[in-house]
Amino acid sequence: MNRWMKNLAAGAAIFSLTAQPGVFAARNITVKGSDTMIVLGQRWAEEYMKRNPEVTLQVTGGGSGTGLAALVNGTTDIANASRPIKEKEIEKARQAGYYPEEFKVAMDSLAVVVHKNNAVEVLSLKQIMGIYTGKINNWQEVGGKNSPILRYCRESNSGTYVFFKEQVLKNFDYAPDCQTMPGTSAVANAVSKDPAGIGYGGAAYFLTQPSLRILSIQKKDGGEAVNPAQAAGKLDYEAAWTGRYPIARYLYMYTGFKPKGKIKNYLDWIRGPEGQKIVEEAGYVPLKS
Repeated sequence: MNRWMKNLAAGAAIFSLTAQPGVFAARNITVKGSDTMIVLGQRWAEEYMKRNPEVTLQVTGGGSGTGLAALVNGTTDIANASRPIKEKEIEKARQAGYYPEEFKVAMDSLAVVVHKNNAVEVLSLKQIMGIYTGKINNWQEVGGKNSPILRYCRESNSGTYVFFKEQVLKNFDYAPDCQTMPGTSAVANAVSKDPAGIGYGGAAYFLTQPSLRILSIQKKDGGEAVNPAQAAGKLDYEAAWTGRYPIARYLYMYTGFKPKGKIKNYLDWIRGPEGQKIVEEAGYVPLKS
């Protein structure tokens, strides 16, 4: 695990990043939302302020829903989200006088993980759906040991929770015994200590954890099993870009209006070569050129 992830407090991390001493920005740029993106958001802010010391960036987490709510309330300039904004959120924003603008800033391969001692290496989307909706409750049912399955999931205001429910569970409810975790790093920590556990989250959080196994996923039972990571512990960009890996997604930034000035400059930099290089370094999938 790299040093930025080691310093990440599960689910509640707040990074307040300020300009160089003695330099005062005309105004702060506040960024709030997705916990999946907070490591990436910290890296972007750190590097951007090194190059632009007159700019102050403040980055906080709390979940995609929290960030988008803050955008509607006018308490953040940029909302980070690991899912697209919903129609009801757009409507609330318009009622409040905001007109959200969407920016794709990276991709994320959502990984499903088990403990390294779990014999299971491949699951189909149908099997994952069965596990998380409570229809499959023993590892023996999917080729593992005779052991109950312990499910770990994200909290309901998380974009990852919503994306997983929509794309994998097909909007069926999570099993009532699913243990809610405050962040992806908390999911990783729980599964790494639980041989019967299963969890999901952004692959960047799992790549360098020796106690975890990232599962290969089949779109259909018996189909091609695709892993989001390569053998060297790096993400498979082509698998995400082409859709061969079935649960890759875009990561987004939203503004309340068409951005201009410092906010526009920051977003342009993120989507440009320097910002996308940081995407790779932080363990996410860059936008395809």
